[in-house]
Amino acid sequence: MRAAARTVWLVVGACGAIASAGEKWTYLDLVGRLTDLEALAVLPAPGEKCQQWSSYDRASQYDEKTGKYVRWDANGDGNGIIRREGDKEVFAEMEGPGVIWRIWSAQAGDGHVRVFLDGAAEPAIDLPFRNYFDGKQAPFRCAALCHVLARGWNCYVPIPFQKSCKITADKGWGAYYHFTYTTYPKDTVLPTFKLPLSAEETAALEKANAFLEEKCGADPAGARPGFTRQQNDVMVVAGRATQALEIDGPQAITELRVKLDLPKAPDDIQVLRELCLRITWDDEPKPAVWSPLGDFFGSAPGYKEYRSLPLGMANGEMYCLWYMPFAKKARIELVNDGAANRTVNLSVTHAPLKKPIETLGRFHAKWHRDAFLPEEPERRAIDWTMLKTQGRGRYVGVMLHVWNPRGGWWGEGDEKFHVDGEKFPSTIGTGSEDYFGYAWCCPDLFVNAYHNQPHNDGGNRGHVCVNRWHVTDNVPFQTSFDAFIEKYYPNTKPTLYAAVAYWYLAAGQTDAYDEAPVADRTGYYVPPPSTGVKGALEGERLQIAEKTGGLARRQDLDHFGAGWSDDAHLWWTGAKPGDKLTLAFPVEADGRYKLVAQLTKARDYGIVQLHLDGQKLGQPIDLYNDAVVPTGVLDLGAHDLTKGKHTLTLEITGANDKAVKAYMAGLDYIKLEPAK
Repeated sequence: MRAAARTVWLVVGACGAIASAGEKWTYLDLVGRLTDLEALAVLPAPGEKCQQWSSYDRASQYDEKTGKYVRWDANGDGNGIIRREGDKEVFAEMEGPGVIWRIWSAQAGDGHVRVFLDGAAEPAIDLPFRNYFDGKQAPFRCAALCHVLARGWNCYVPIPFQKSCKITADKGWGAYYHFTYTTYPKDTVLPTFKLPLSAEETAALEKANAFLEEKCGADPAGARPGFTRQQNDVMVVAGRATQALEIDGPQAITELRVKLDLPKAPDDIQVLRELCLRITWDDEPKPAVWSPLGDFFGSAPGYKEYRSLPLGMANGEMYCLWYMPFAKKARIELVNDGAANRTVNLSVTHAPLKKPIETLGRFHAKWHRDAFLPEEPERRAIDWTMLKTQGRGRYVGVMLHVWNPRGGWWGEGDEKFHVDGEKFPSTIGTGSEDYFGYAWCCPDLFVNAYHNQPHNDGGNRGHVCVNRWHVTDNVPFQTSFDAFIEKYYPNTKPTLYAAVAYWYLAAGQTDAYDEAPVADRTGYYVPPPSTGVKGALEGERLQIAEKTGGLARRQDLDHFGAGWSDDAHLWWTGAKPGDKLTLAFPVEADGRYKLVAQLTKARDYGIVQLHLDGQKLGQPIDLYNDAVVPTGVLDLGAHDLTKGKHTLTLEITGANDKAVKAYMAGLDYIKLEPAK
């Protein structure tokens, strides 16, 4: 079971965390944090705090007099700022010593964003906002650290300051922003960011970037002195049984790797939810880690290939590189709640501690669905709890699995982090996808060291999985930490969330999460009954034969209520009067048919004239209505049609005087019925 040799991996500047007052750090030390997973286990010093400035809607407030949350679901999150100074917008003001670890935007423009440090009259950085992300301007060139993925703009280049930081922007900067930063005890000494970086600093940044681009899946600390790898431990876990492995301490688990033969998707989902991982530290009465096996490794449901810094699934193997210290004993259990026997290859690497065990927290990871939802009515209606915990530690990430079978954009919700009993969160975001590093509800899969969308069934409909790892921007807490993300769609839609939260807690402190029975982990992701009209030709599925303007695409409508076939329509936007959208549809046999259709009405919809094979169908249809509603079934007359392809054309002719002049239109379906 014990091996004396192991592959030696590239070492990339790992170093200790800022754990106590009076420390002095260089820029090279900060760059080392980009790949330092061990530092996350160091318990935070008093005065260490991670916060975020963002463009969230300032209408969301906490009323101290009433103890109520006011407009807690306000959603105008694109342009919130602190204030205006002349023609400048003030994004952020921070007191040091501190480091900006992450910058994000959904739409970075050409307007300059300036970063003023330590009271200087001249900015340390003065660039078009897009140059913080697009790889064209040093030092923001490293692709793993500065990138655009699924329409989200991300920058992880550290920007330190000793006394203060102020960020301002010119007109044209874009829309939506986050600046995530950590402040440290007042006598911590940090460098003030200065351009250009030195040759040594540039080389260190490039080395870290190369690891994050090319080496994810390997321990960034390299071969640790005195390590032991218990490899190829073949565990046959019988149905309804548990197998265990114990390691004596003091040690730290530095790698977990798991392989097993899985059935092809989607049958792998059941297996990876029936098997669970349970880890208990130092004979504590309750495990600190419990999760369905697949979910623990950062993607769900089932196996999906991706590589990130702490977790991943690659080449049939699932790996975990979170640093997990313990004092006396670690007990690792594989639990099989299914009926079939499972053979699992488990590899565990552990090493002696480099820091006193008293300074280190214990790793926690728990899977849950709808646990510890807020009690306040105004919060319970919108906030979904990712993590709620007591004690001292660090929040380091989350995997979120969304089951959204009826489609529609599930992720309008902002992340909200309440640290040490805060009433108003010190981190409040601008949208779920923004928190996970992408934007505009883009369904494209993407992979990065710090954030991923490894699973999306398409169009955000069905199964979606996203994750975010807080490595440099981990959130320290001294007494408590509550993390929420807004959930606009109710479980009854159904839109159902499941999550694994990852965090560290001081020894002897337990979390409140219990294990979930297998019935709660499997079987809930059943497609709901179809709402499609029998025999309907769905507008969103018709072939677009010709279009003179605008954009035509599927739009899910169930959040507007019932009444649409298959809860969606073909949504035509960006057109103007005179534009035409021509759709092709099949006729199976020669005959005389009654043509019926259903469209959509709304306050910004136009007046449309319908044409069948180029000939007008009755009078124009006014699609204006104060609320979004279906038109009801419209009788478009009886027609002699031959077998083969025919066309239906929508022509924008104008808009109601009361309408917002956006000239939109929506086609739910058409249907051919034999004419009597």
